[in-house]
Amino acid sequence: MNRTEMWALPLLVAGGAGVMDAMAASRAKTTESGPSKGQKMNVLFIIVDDMKPVSGCYGDRTAITPNIDALAARGTLFRHNYCQQALSGPTRVSILTGLRPDNSQIWTMPRPMREVYPGIVSMPQYLRSLGYQTVGMGKIFDPRNVDQDKDSPSWSTPFMSEWSYYNPTAGKPTGGYMLPETKKLYAQATREAAGKGLKDRDARVYVNAHAGPSTECADVPDDAYMDGALARLGAATIKKLAAEADRGKPFFLAVGFRKPHLPFVAPKRYWDLYTRENMPLAEFVSKPQNSVEEAYSSYNEIVSFYDIPPLYTFCDHHQNNGIISEDKQRELLHGYYACISYIDTQIGMVLEALRESGADKNTVVVLAGDHGWHLGDHGLWAKHTNFEQAARAALIISDPRIKPSVTDQVTEFIDIFPTVCTMAGVPRAPHLDGVDLTPLMKEPTRAVNEVAVSQFNRDNNVMGYSIRDTRYRYTVWFGNNYRTTLPYDDKLVISTELYDYDKDPLETVNQAGSREYAAVRRQMHEKLLHLIAAENRTALYHKTQRRVRTNL
Repeated sequence: MNRTEMWALPLLVAGGAGVMDAMAASRAKTTESGPSKGQKMNVLFIIVDDMKPVSGCYGDRTAITPNIDALAARGTLFRHNYCQQALSGPTRVSILTGLRPDNSQIWTMPRPMREVYPGIVSMPQYLRSLGYQTVGMGKIFDPRNVDQDKDSPSWSTPFMSEWSYYNPTAGKPTGGYMLPETKKLYAQATREAAGKGLKDRDARVYVNAHAGPSTECADVPDDAYMDGALARLGAATIKKLAAEADRGKPFFLAVGFRKPHLPFVAPKRYWDLYTRENMPLAEFVSKPQNSVEEAYSSYNEIVSFYDIPPLYTFCDHHQNNGIISEDKQRELLHGYYACISYIDTQIGMVLEALRESGADKNTVVVLAGDHGWHLGDHGLWAKHTNFEQAARAALIISDPRIKPSVTDQVTEFIDIFPTVCTMAGVPRAPHLDGVDLTPLMKEPTRAVNEVAVSQFNRDNNVMGYSIRDTRYRYTVWFGNNYRTTLPYDDKLVISTELYDYDKDPLETVNQAGSREYAAVRRQMHEKLLHLIAAENRTALYHKTQRRVRTNL
């Protein structure tokens, strides 16, 4: 089967019914297909776990993603968008609160967001306070950062479960797997874990290490797995919300798909879209020249599966490491791309329901992958870094009033919240760290950010701050638990990195110590100092809010 075959839902026709100024509802100009004057826009927010920008619209020649590509064709494709931290919990808190990790103080999980910061306000919570019906399903926040109701202040109805939408004849998955032999192994390992007195996380780790493969190809329907059931729930929910929106109750619907997060599990028909021998192995699989040790992540996730050998970071630079064979690399790549196509179809189902409901004319669609992922580049099979492949993240925003466009200007996930406020026609929520992207959506060459900022911590009280402009990435690693809410202290700098993506897109040489790049390093360092100064100015406000529970 090839990419031209219509294996997915019918592609949605790229639209765009004119342009209207979304800066304020009072200045709105109505189009035939747009909302009536003063009407608030609905918001459909779709977030995908571990989905890097590998869809066709991003220029990936391997991925088969017709539905994502169709959404991009009628919206704005952000080609240089970056996450705040390449880890599920912190990046999702940043997206949904509009705050950098140092202001939310969410750098890891488990770390309950509202216990750390009682005054924090999420995007759905804010819209709920303005009369929106806010509904969540799937993985929106990482559950380790919120309450058992998946952040109850955010939702006007109880958080929804896809459990009743699984295929009634296929049987439920066990540990996310459908193959009978894996289910049998899981049952055996579960009994062994109980016999050893293991509970909760320890039991899950044991079971996964003894029964969980890193990939699965099972000949089952889409809704035999969690994300297929979730798409069915999302489609059904849209139809109900659209009817209520027609009666003056705008909605914010958040749908969180879990693949392509490990394990790479998808129905067989998506594996069949690809030929394993054609999977594109990473071009550069070693450490960069002049590299710094702080830059690298340990494989604390992928090695939890029983079919992955023990690894640290780089097979060619560390002793006693196993090696992922080329065959296994191609299997992992095959699984990742199969998951991408699987999720593309589920996204298509949700978007088709939106179109069928008629609410697409009054709905802003935001599609984001929560961060990138290393598929063998730098010898890495993980996220957890400040390198480009982990920090760069997919973002598409479609507003039926704004013409389609593609932009190469740098943007950040913290920009989503203020942008949604503008497009929804509500006042901007106070004290957000991001900027409104609607001017960029209308004028794609217009710079709205000087840099995008990502960060990642290491176990020994080290934090790396990475700033990315349209050409360079500059990363500074600090010790002694330094955060940007504190004054800059040169004595705490451990190491630095500088990469030139015009000349070195694969990050093969760290130019931080190069004479040739001395001026560039000074310029990028000044930009970092500007960021730190801005964070210092907002630190007192957030320190106060962390002591006050919000009234929303």
